[in-house]
Amino acid sequence: MQQNIPVNVLVGDRTYRVLVAPSDEERLRKMAKAINDQILEFRTRFGGKDMQDYLAMVLLWHLSESRPGAVGGAGMAAVTGELTSLESMLDSMFLPSGSGTP
Repeated sequence: MQQNIPVNVLVGDRTYRVLVAPSDEERLRKMAKAINDQILEFRTRFGGKDMQDYLAMVLLWHLSESRPGAVGGAGMAAVTGELTSLESMLDSMFLPSGSGTP
């Protein structure tokens, strides 16, 4: 069994320390890069928003791309549930590095 390793990733304007299996480190870094690239695209298109807005836009964009058609009618409840679940997962996984408050 592999021991998890700490990895610092930059998402938005914050650095997060995440424990991952060594085999997942590259995938995590690629995901963080994809998120940051999408944030940059939204910043270019929609100026004047704050980072939380951009992160929410990226999350909604990703869900709509990965599950087209799921946003209509009853699918909205499923998306809301998934967003809540993802938020809980991110809260538990991504702890701000350093000793300051988030």
